[in-house]
Amino acid sequence: MDLKGHTLEAPTEVFALRPAPIQVNYKGYPGTMGARFIDYIVADEFVVPPDARESCAEKVVYLPETYWVDDSRRALPTAPPPREELGLPKDGFVFCGFNNSYKIRPEIFAAWMRILKTVPGSVLWLQNSNPNSSLSNNLRREAENCDVSRDRVVFAPRLPLRQYLGMFLAADLFLDTRPYNGHTTASDALWTGLPVLTCPGETFASRVAGSLLRTLGLDSLVARDMDSYVEIASRLAATPLELKSIRDRLEVGKENSPLYDTARLTRHMEDAYQRMYQIHMSGESAHEFTVPPRPR
Repeated sequence: MDLKGHTLEAPTEVFALRPAPIQVNYKGYPGTMGARFIDYIVADEFVVPPDARESCAEKVVYLPETYWVDDSRRALPTAPPPREELGLPKDGFVFCGFNNSYKIRPEIFAAWMRILKTVPGSVLWLQNSNPNSSLSNNLRREAENCDVSRDRVVFAPRLPLRQYLGMFLAADLFLDTRPYNGHTTASDALWTGLPVLTCPGETFASRVAGSLLRTLGLDSLVARDMDSYVEIASRLAATPLELKSIRDRLEVGKENSPLYDTARLTRHMEDAYQRMYQIHMSGESAHEFTVPPRPR
């Protein structure tokens, strides 16, 4: 199992030497390796729709429900300090976007500025893991270029895990990036109970947050295009009862959906391994298959 893909310090050269007869791309890299020496990629039907499976060099193994694995016993957030201590307005709507800054492309930032313009008193809360960089000045300057006050773009520092998770409790809605979604970050937000709004694209990396939301039964937060994305964000900020209903459904989904059912995902992965091994031992070439869901 290659859990790194095309990422820093990945052992790709090892896989190229074929140390195992069955080699699989899973989780660490959201997309195809584009390599003949990787036999399978593990996905679900949202991140790699069946009509897009030819975009993968590997044969697609479809897990039921979700390909995403998370820890059902993971750390809980600490209570955040008052909003004022975080540089946030006491009563204004807080749009959170804690994805890595390299995912903030001009198109998504422009959409965020459109949202702020439609929601008076709201702010955009981003994470700045390198306070010595030019990130905050650059984005605040770009906000002014969009006729939005620079004070409405607020930055949070990098914090230890539980404190970082606690910051999500001070926000109202997570705005996802595009074309590279939040993956772990989106899962973090959902774990704390913060709704995530996303707009999928055509690539694996642009569809992960949508897969998480679909698994939780929150399809209404999967926008069909960027205009819809802006409209949904603006509407939720103006309709607190609708947003509360979504939060309530999220809490139910966390308890009842497969997303945080680590043991269930493990059983499905084991079923996938068994099928891969059966195909190999029968002398067949690797080929696509779907893992059936286990009884609940």
